[in-house]
Amino acid sequence: MINKDETLEELMINDLVLIQKQNGFRFGTDAVLLSDFARDIQSDSTLDLCSGSGIIPILLSHKSNAKRICGLEIQKDIHEMSVRSVKANNLEDKVNLSLGDLKNITSVFPKRSFNLVTCNPPYMKGGSGIECEDYSKHISRHEVACTLEDVIIAAESMLKIGGHFCMVHRPSRLTDIISLMRKHEIEPKRLRFVHPKAQSAPSLILVDGLLRGGNELKILPPLILYNDDGNETDELKCIYERR
Repeated sequence: MINKDETLEELMINDLVLIQKQNGFRFGTDAVLLSDFARDIQSDSTLDLCSGSGIIPILLSHKSNAKRICGLEIQKDIHEMSVRSVKANNLEDKVNLSLGDLKNITSVFPKRSFNLVTCNPPYMKGGSGIECEDYSKHISRHEVACTLEDVIIAAESMLKIGGHFCMVHRPSRLTDIISLMRKHEIEPKRLRFVHPKAQSAPSLILVDGLLRGGNELKILPPLILYNDDGNETDELKCIYERR
Protein backbone atom coordinates (compact mmCIF):
# COMPACT_ATOMS: atom_id res chain seq x y z
CA MET A 1 0.00 0.00 0.00
CA ILE A 2 2.97 2.36 0.58
CA ASN A 3 5.26 3.30 -2.32
CA LYS A 4 9.00 3.83 -1.91
CA ASP A 5 8.68 7.63 -2.00
CA GLU A 6 5.90 7.71 0.60
CA THR A 7 5.47 7.53 4.36
CA LEU A 8 2.59 6.40 6.54
CA GLU A 9 1.90 9.00 9.24
CA GLU A 10 -0.08 8.44 12.42
CA LEU A 11 -2.31 11.49 12.90
CA MET A 12 -2.64 10.85 16.64
CA ILE A 13 -6.38 11.51 16.31
CA ASN A 14 -8.73 8.54 16.68
CA ASP A 15 -6.02 6.17 15.35
CA LEU A 16 -6.24 7.75 11.90
CA VAL A 17 -3.31 7.47 9.47
CA LEU A 18 -2.30 9.29 6.30
CA ILE A 19 -0.04 8.40 3.39
CA GLN A 20 2.18 11.29 2.27
CA LYS A 21 5.01 11.88 -0.19
CA GLN A 22 8.37 11.97 1.57
CA ASN A 23 9.49 15.05 -0.35
CA GLY A 24 6.16 16.39 -1.61
CA PHE A 25 3.65 18.80 -0.14
CA ARG A 26 2.72 17.67 3.38
CA PHE A 27 -0.29 18.74 5.41
CA GLY A 28 0.13 21.32 8.15
CA THR A 29 -1.69 22.79 11.11
CA ASP A 30 -3.96 24.77 8.78
CA ALA A 31 -5.73 21.59 7.59
CA VAL A 32 -6.31 20.44 11.17
CA LEU A 33 -7.63 23.87 12.17
CA LEU A 34 -10.02 23.97 9.21
CA SER A 35 -11.45 20.53 9.96
CA ASP A 36 -12.05 21.61 13.55
CA PHE A 37 -13.56 24.96 12.47
CA ALA A 38 -16.09 23.12 10.28
CA ARG A 39 -16.79 20.23 12.64
CA ASP A 40 -20.06 21.48 14.20
CA ILE A 41 -21.77 22.56 10.98
CA GLN A 42 -24.72 20.25 10.38
CA SER A 43 -24.11 18.48 7.09
CA ASP A 44 -25.41 15.27 5.57
CA SER A 45 -23.06 15.74 2.63
CA THR A 46 -19.68 17.52 2.68
CA LEU A 47 -17.22 18.29 -0.12
CA ASP A 48 -13.54 19.24 0.24
CA LEU A 49 -11.97 21.12 -2.68
CA CYS A 50 -8.23 20.97 -3.45
CA SER A 51 -8.32 17.81 -1.36
CA GLY A 52 -4.67 16.79 -1.81
CA SER A 53 -3.71 13.93 0.47
CA GLY A 54 -7.28 13.66 1.75
CA ILE A 55 -6.37 14.97 5.17
CA ILE A 56 -9.48 17.13 5.65
CA PRO A 57 -12.05 14.49 4.55
CA ILE A 58 -10.30 11.92 6.73
CA LEU A 59 -10.29 14.23 9.76
CA LEU A 60 -13.92 15.25 9.16
CA SER A 61 -14.91 11.57 9.10
CA HIS A 62 -14.06 11.61 12.80
CA LYS A 63 -14.75 15.22 13.81
CA SER A 64 -18.12 15.74 12.07
CA ASN A 65 -21.40 13.85 11.80
CA ALA A 66 -21.57 14.03 8.01
CA LYS A 67 -22.79 10.77 6.50
CA ARG A 68 -21.09 11.43 3.14
CA ILE A 69 -17.75 13.21 2.69
CA CYS A 70 -16.30 13.77 -0.77
CA GLY A 71 -13.07 15.30 -2.00
CA LEU A 72 -11.81 16.62 -5.32
CA GLU A 73 -8.14 16.73 -6.36
CA ILE A 74 -6.63 17.58 -9.75
CA GLN A 75 -3.28 15.73 -9.43
CA LYS A 76 -3.63 12.10 -10.48
CA ASP A 77 -0.80 10.65 -8.38
CA ILE A 78 -1.84 12.59 -5.25
CA HIS A 79 -5.45 11.52 -5.73
CA GLU A 80 -4.43 7.87 -6.08
CA MET A 81 -2.39 8.18 -2.88
CA SER A 82 -5.32 9.74 -1.00
CA VAL A 83 -7.62 6.88 -2.04
CA ARG A 84 -5.16 4.44 -0.43
CA SER A 85 -5.28 6.52 2.77
CA VAL A 86 -9.06 6.18 2.82
CA LYS A 87 -8.69 2.40 2.48
CA ALA A 88 -6.02 2.30 5.20
CA ASN A 89 -8.55 3.88 7.58
CA ASN A 90 -11.44 1.63 6.45
CA LEU A 91 -13.47 4.70 5.47
CA GLU A 92 -14.65 3.61 2.02
CA ASP A 93 -18.30 3.64 3.13
CA LYS A 94 -18.08 7.27 4.28
CA VAL A 95 -15.32 9.05 2.32
CA ASN A 96 -15.20 9.18 -1.47
CA LEU A 97 -12.37 11.04 -3.21
CA SER A 98 -12.60 12.01 -6.90
CA LEU A 99 -10.09 13.10 -9.53
CA GLY A 100 -11.00 16.24 -11.42
CA ASP A 101 -10.63 19.95 -12.08
CA LEU A 102 -12.75 22.20 -9.87
CA LYS A 103 -13.17 24.58 -12.81
CA ASN A 104 -15.26 21.78 -14.39
CA ILE A 105 -16.75 20.55 -11.14
CA THR A 106 -20.28 20.02 -12.47
CA SER A 107 -18.88 17.23 -14.65
CA VAL A 108 -17.98 15.40 -11.42
CA PHE A 109 -20.83 16.32 -9.03
CA PRO A 110 -24.36 17.64 -9.65
CA LYS A 111 -25.00 21.27 -8.71
CA ARG A 112 -26.41 22.03 -5.25
CA SER A 113 -25.31 18.64 -3.86
CA PHE A 114 -23.64 19.59 -0.56
CA ASN A 115 -24.52 21.21 2.76
CA LEU A 116 -20.89 22.07 3.45
CA VAL A 117 -17.89 22.78 1.22
CA THR A 118 -14.40 23.15 2.71
CA CYS A 119 -11.13 24.20 1.12
CA ASN A 120 -7.49 24.72 2.07
CA PRO A 121 -6.50 26.32 -1.26
CA PRO A 122 -3.17 27.47 -2.66
CA TYR A 123 -2.28 30.65 -0.79
CA MET A 124 0.02 32.41 -3.26
CA LYS A 125 -1.08 34.17 -6.42
CA GLY A 126 0.35 32.78 -9.63
CA GLY A 127 3.75 34.29 -10.38
CA SER A 128 4.37 35.38 -6.78
CA GLY A 129 6.78 33.92 -4.23
CA ILE A 130 9.56 31.44 -4.84
CA GLU A 131 8.62 28.64 -7.22
CA CYS A 132 9.09 25.10 -5.90
CA GLU A 133 11.19 22.66 -7.91
CA ASP A 134 8.71 19.92 -7.03
CA TYR A 135 5.59 20.48 -9.18
CA SER A 136 3.27 18.92 -6.60
CA LYS A 137 4.47 21.41 -3.99
CA HIS A 138 4.21 24.25 -6.49
CA ILE A 139 0.63 23.50 -7.51
CA SER A 140 -0.38 23.11 -3.86
CA ARG A 141 1.09 26.47 -2.82
CA HIS A 142 0.53 28.68 -5.88
CA GLU A 143 -2.60 29.56 -7.86
CA VAL A 144 -1.51 27.62 -10.92
CA ALA A 145 -4.32 25.11 -11.45
CA CYS A 146 -6.97 27.37 -9.91
CA THR A 147 -7.40 30.88 -8.53
CA LEU A 148 -9.15 31.99 -5.36
CA GLU A 149 -12.15 33.01 -7.46
CA ASP A 150 -12.21 29.60 -9.17
CA VAL A 151 -12.46 27.99 -5.73
CA ILE A 152 -15.31 30.25 -4.64
CA ILE A 153 -17.20 29.76 -7.91
CA ALA A 154 -16.91 25.98 -7.50
CA ALA A 155 -18.10 26.17 -3.89
CA GLU A 156 -21.11 28.30 -4.89
CA SER A 157 -22.16 25.81 -7.56
CA MET A 158 -21.94 22.84 -5.21
CA LEU A 159 -23.66 24.31 -2.17
CA LYS A 160 -27.32 23.84 -1.40
CA ILE A 161 -29.12 27.12 -0.62
CA GLY A 162 -28.21 27.96 2.98
CA GLY A 163 -25.14 25.73 2.82
CA HIS A 164 -21.79 26.66 4.37
CA PHE A 165 -18.40 27.31 2.76
CA CYS A 166 -15.42 27.10 5.15
CA MET A 167 -11.92 28.05 4.12
CA VAL A 168 -8.50 28.63 5.67
CA HIS A 169 -6.23 31.24 4.09
CA ARG A 170 -3.74 33.99 4.82
CA PRO A 171 -4.83 37.31 6.36
CA SER A 172 -3.29 39.24 3.46
CA ARG A 173 -6.02 37.83 1.18
CA LEU A 174 -8.95 38.73 3.47
CA THR A 175 -10.19 41.62 1.32
CA ASP A 176 -10.12 39.40 -1.78
CA ILE A 177 -11.90 36.59 0.05
CA ILE A 178 -14.77 38.71 1.36
CA SER A 179 -15.29 40.60 -1.89
CA LEU A 180 -15.26 37.42 -3.99
CA MET A 181 -17.54 35.54 -1.62
CA ARG A 182 -20.10 38.34 -1.77
CA LYS A 183 -19.72 38.58 -5.55
CA HIS A 184 -20.77 34.93 -5.77
CA GLU A 185 -23.56 35.14 -3.16
CA ILE A 186 -21.69 33.51 -0.29
CA GLU A 187 -22.14 35.83 2.67
CA PRO A 188 -19.30 35.75 5.24
CA LYS A 189 -20.78 34.80 8.63
CA ARG A 190 -17.85 33.79 10.86
CA LEU A 191 -14.25 34.98 10.85
CA ARG A 192 -11.46 33.85 13.16
CA PHE A 193 -7.85 35.03 13.20
CA VAL A 194 -5.16 32.47 14.07
CA HIS A 195 -2.06 33.76 15.90
CA PRO A 196 1.15 31.79 16.55
CA LYS A 197 1.39 33.57 19.94
CA ALA A 198 -0.79 36.12 21.73
CA GLN A 199 1.47 39.05 20.81
CA SER A 200 2.05 37.89 17.22
CA ALA A 201 0.26 39.12 14.12
CA PRO A 202 -2.22 36.57 12.73
CA SER A 203 -0.73 33.99 10.36
CA LEU A 204 -4.00 32.40 9.19
CA ILE A 205 -7.70 33.18 8.96
CA LEU A 206 -10.67 30.83 9.13
CA VAL A 207 -13.77 32.00 7.22
CA ASP A 208 -17.28 30.54 7.15
CA GLY A 209 -19.80 31.82 4.59
CA LEU A 210 -23.45 31.02 3.97
CA LEU A 211 -24.88 30.73 0.45
CA ARG A 212 -27.43 33.55 0.11
CA GLY A 213 -27.25 34.29 3.82
CA GLY A 214 -28.08 37.61 5.48
CA ASN A 215 -25.57 40.41 6.06
CA GLU A 216 -24.03 39.80 9.45
CA LEU A 217 -20.41 38.85 10.18
CA LYS A 218 -19.37 37.52 13.59
CA ILE A 219 -15.73 38.00 14.58
CA LEU A 220 -14.76 35.08 16.82
CA PRO A 221 -12.15 35.28 19.60
CA PRO A 222 -8.61 34.80 18.26
CA LEU A 223 -7.14 31.31 18.20
CA ILE A 224 -3.72 31.33 19.88
CA LEU A 225 -1.56 28.32 19.04
CA TYR A 226 1.36 28.59 21.48
CA ASN A 227 2.00 30.09 24.89
CA ASP A 228 4.91 32.47 25.43
CA ASP A 229 7.02 29.53 26.62
CA GLY A 230 6.53 27.78 23.27
CA ASN A 231 4.19 25.09 24.56
CA GLU A 232 0.85 24.42 22.90
CA THR A 233 -2.17 26.27 24.28
CA ASP A 234 -4.97 24.24 25.81
CA GLU A 235 -7.19 25.00 22.82
CA LEU A 236 -4.65 23.69 20.33
CA LYS A 237 -4.22 20.55 22.45
CA CYS A 238 -7.99 20.14 22.39
CA ILE A 239 -8.13 20.53 18.60
CA TYR A 240 -5.47 17.82 18.22
CA GLU A 241 -7.26 15.77 20.92
CA ARG A 242 -4.08 15.57 22.97
CA ARG A 243 -4.57 14.57 26.57
